[in-house]
Amino acid sequence: MNEKSKGARAAADVSALLRARNPLLWITTREESRVERLLVEAAAAAGYEPRFWDCASGVQSLSGETVDGGERLTDPAAVLAAIRDSRRRQVWVLRDLIPWLRDPTVTRALRTLARNLTLAPRDEARAIILITPSSEVPPELSGQAVVVDWPLPDRSEIAELLDAAIRGLPEELRETAAANGARDAAIDAAVGLTGEEAQACYAKSLVTTRRIDPATVAGEKKRVIAREKVLEWIDPIPGGLDAVGGLEALKAWLQSRRAAFGPRARAYGLPAPKGALLVGVPGCGKSLTAKAVATAWSMPLLRLDMGALRSKWVGESEANIRKALRVAETVAPCVLWIDEIEKSMAGATQGAADGGTSADALGAVLTWLQDRAGSVFCVATANDVSALPPELLRKGRFDEIFSIDLPTAIERAAIVRAALRQHGRADAGVDVGEVAAAAADFTGAELAALVPDALYAAFADGEREITTSDLCVAAAATVPLARTAAEKIEKLRAWAKGRARPASITATSAPAGAGRTLDL
Repeated sequence: MNEKSKGARAAADVSALLRARNPLLWITTREESRVERLLVEAAAAAGYEPRFWDCASGVQSLSGETVDGGERLTDPAAVLAAIRDSRRRQVWVLRDLIPWLRDPTVTRALRTLARNLTLAPRDEARAIILITPSSEVPPELSGQAVVVDWPLPDRSEIAELLDAAIRGLPEELRETAAANGARDAAIDAAVGLTGEEAQACYAKSLVTTRRIDPATVAGEKKRVIAREKVLEWIDPIPGGLDAVGGLEALKAWLQSRRAAFGPRARAYGLPAPKGALLVGVPGCGKSLTAKAVATAWSMPLLRLDMGALRSKWVGESEANIRKALRVAETVAPCVLWIDEIEKSMAGATQGAADGGTSADALGAVLTWLQDRAGSVFCVATANDVSALPPELLRKGRFDEIFSIDLPTAIERAAIVRAALRQHGRADAGVDVGEVAAAAADFTGAELAALVPDALYAAFADGEREITTSDLCVAAAATVPLARTAAEKIEKLRAWAKGRARPASITATSAPAGAGRTLDL
């Protein structure tokens, strides 16, 4: 069954609003050309004749031809008077009226006109559509204006743009331009861009590589994030999930969810994964996993810092959070990382004296986590689970809650091995098992820090290569978090029992006299 695109559904909605004799529509969009083409279809379906106006050219048809003596109607007051005096069934699309609404005279004229248009006979029905990137309707017009937030192109519309770009190529390049599955990847990479941005990305990719390169297209999304200024773009870490030592159960779960974002999963009707909440001991790989999964899945990684979005103005903090979540949906498919979410929610359930800002922020996030339907995979991390509101933990917000404990002996060895690779010492001949035994109860961050400590010592000792002894000496000089915060870690472990899924494969230890701890 062929479903309508988002743009077609929005046009059908506008057509229904016109037939319902709504006199003033406020359309929020940055895509003037694309929306105007769809508005012509909507007007025709409702039996209206479209007219377009801007302050430079006056009244025009969609093709840009001046009509009805419109060259004289460059003043907002004049075009409003022309709409008032017209006796034809018309839709007037006004492109540049918003700046003039600061003038009380223009605002009053528009408000009066909108009120009177509802009384016009059917064959003289007129409606006004304002196109603007802003959704802030002046209070004077809020009673008459119907706000329509026009959606960005969906996959079907992006696919049409891609196919059009390929059709414009010389024949010898058409077959190779999007070969080897690049077409689906290029469509996914462009979802979240405007139609013009997607076309520009495809054109740039074609002229630079003579093919459609999904990576080039995805890079454009970084500009979207920079423009909106509500999310932080995090560069991917090399190695993907291989850069994370241990946490095999969590990594296996993540790898099983990757295929759910593909075209076969969509055709099967498989819902996109919502995300995971990672709770547990600080420094044991929660944030690293968030960065690694974005690399492994070839998706942008966006960081949401709700503390940075707080404002002294009433209602602005919640508006910033909602805007950030909308931007994430725009950039989807992507990974959204909310680090230390319990700090962002502090005060939401404890009666904090912040005017209800924390509670409103919690409500906005909870609603989005529950209702989102896009391909945004949310990875939230928390160190202090006692500060998390119960609403955040219930099923439906996240697909799974994982508990991350101190690494086992096998995981400690894997973490040391990954840290050696990161520092270009994969072939250093280090006995990672001996280092893991010397670093019992170390967190992942503490284990990874042993390698640079050993490198400093080896460099000072004649710039030689590091040895197992260097790493063991560094471990002996470290006081692990498991000792300095033993009570807190025990509380985390007690909470996780029966409430969260272990991120590591369950391990049993051999007797202490066996000479080396084994995980079986």
